[in-house]
Amino acid sequence: MTEEVKLTDRQYQLLNHLLQRAQPMRVYTVYGDQDEIARELGMTRQALAIHLKRLKELGLVRTGREFVDITEKAVKLLKGQSNDVIILVKIEPKYREKVYDAAKKLPIEKAMRLAGDYDLAIITQETVLDKVLDSINNMEGVKETKTLISIGAIKE
Repeated sequence: MTEEVKLTDRQYQLLNHLLQRAQPMRVYTVYGDQDEIARELGMTRQALAIHLKRLKELGLVRTGREFVDITEKAVKLLKGQSNDVIILVKIEPKYREKVYDAAKKLPIEKAMRLAGDYDLAIITQETVLDKVLDSINNMEGVKETKTLISIGAIKE
């Protein structure tokens, strides 16, 4: 179950105000400390810090304690326009929970249980579509997938 969050009226007002002023931005989060990332790249922690500072200035990453967010702007720079993808999945009833749990571990933005012709809707990015589809199609109990690739936003 979801944890109940208790906010004061002022906190609710502040959160609502910030949401109204916010610019929507998609991010991809990498968890791990910067020492670990520097080691993986074969550079010093100081060199990594210099590069991350410049990437932050350009709006390509955001950093915090033991995480780095890669912004949608960075993804577009690296891969060109990254389109949204919706994957609809039909699952044999006895495997639904198993597939739902496995879907949570994929590089996706959202997964929703559905009522109707399909059991699951996954929202992800075109840049990871092959990886996500390979994983889904190899899951026990998946009967069918249908993939829809966005060609443009009407409203964001």
